[in-house]
Amino acid sequence: QVQVVESGGGLVQPGGSLRLSCAASGRGFSRYGVGWFRQAPGKEREFVAATTWNGANIVYVDSVKGRFTMSKDSSSDIVYLQMNSLKPEDTAVYYCAAKWAYLRSSPFRKEDDYEYWGQGTQVTVSS
Repeated sequence: QVQVVESGGGLVQPGGSLRLSCAASGRGFSRYGVGWFRQAPGKEREFVAATTWNGANIVYVDSVKGRFTMSKDSSSDIVYLQMNSLKPEDTAVYYCAAKWAYLRSSPFRKEDDYEYWGQGTQVTVSS
């Protein structure tokens, strides 16, 4: 069983930056694919970014390309989402999700692909 926990959300002004972290309990997290999703008020949850188990292949939704960077620290198995040039439309609850994906070469992009989810962390971009 894997428990996923996000942290790092908060209130930031437009143009600012935040770094979200995703950590997991349980053994073997290094062999899990991880995704970030977000849900804005009144909207459905959407895909943001995802990585393969080894961090070799990372994909992003078009709206965050060039602004967000996802990474996986191989020593700690913590997954990060560095968010720069934040916009008000980035305001949402951000979720980290994970699924066993050892040796899989492509990241999971769909919610239904993921097995374990965190509780979410609020990101608010406002002046």
